[in-house]
Amino acid sequence: MSGAADRVIVIGDVMTDVIVIPEGPLVRGSDRRAAISTRPGGSGANQAVWLGAMGTKVSFVARVGARDKPHLEAYFKGFHVDPVLIADASKPSGMLVTIIDPDGERSFLTDRGANLDLSHSDMPVWLLDDCRLLVVSGYSLFARLPRGAVQWMAAEAATRSIPVVVDAASVGFITEVGAQNFLDWTRGFTTLFANSDEAFALSGSTDLDTQMQRLGETYRRVVIKLGAAGAAAGDATGIRAQLPAPQVTVVDSTGAGDAFAAGFLTAELAGADLEACLSRGIAAGSAAVTRIGGQPD
Repeated sequence: MSGAADRVIVIGDVMTDVIVIPEGPLVRGSDRRAAISTRPGGSGANQAVWLGAMGTKVSFVARVGARDKPHLEAYFKGFHVDPVLIADASKPSGMLVTIIDPDGERSFLTDRGANLDLSHSDMPVWLLDDCRLLVVSGYSLFARLPRGAVQWMAAEAATRSIPVVVDAASVGFITEVGAQNFLDWTRGFTTLFANSDEAFALSGSTDLDTQMQRLGETYRRVVIKLGAAGAAAGDATGIRAQLPAPQVTVVDSTGAGDAFAAGFLTAELAGADLEACLSRGIAAGSAAVTRIGGQPD
């Protein structure tokens, strides 16, 4: 990539992921041995780190507990990410507990902490002057203050003809707030990334082509992650491209969608066509599931 406007801005959550891998099914009211570890996480943070690791010039905007800011800044810089972290003096950084099933699927328990107070005044509007793409984590839309902040920043990007990408992030939260609200909040955004469950929740259909058509009424482009089946991209006319995924041994699916999005967008910024973007995203997502945690080592 070259030129004056190469920066990608990512807005989203910073979390500490507590990863729990039980030896078997949980025993209600009793014990189960498990391997437990902590790793940096958060969908927005994951995307930023994957983008930085892939060589993309990226700035990451988030709100964190004040005591965590220095070491988090150093951490992100280690992945070639420019951290724009706002210190919160009253709330700690977010924390997420991930429980991983034997098949690699995961369930989350989330305390978003300081992420919930990300506000309009935290937005680094000056970064838009050399920005090529704004990426918003859907988690930022599920609470009032961060939703207003990212909508304001997206509107500022639109005035500069900067594309805005949103990742749907959580089928549970989409169901909680209502699909139509999510679509209304992101109307005018350029691209939607969603997995199969999120696409179903937002479109009301299980048919992939119908999902593309319905969601294409809100977004110019729709990219749907199909897990082991690969991924597809389309618009209001339906599916434009679809590719399978390689067979891999799934260890942990945390962050695979974030790696996919980073791979897809990195390829696009380099000028690749749609199929090549899907291929790069699938390769990144497939590699991510073979290791523990949502970010590269």
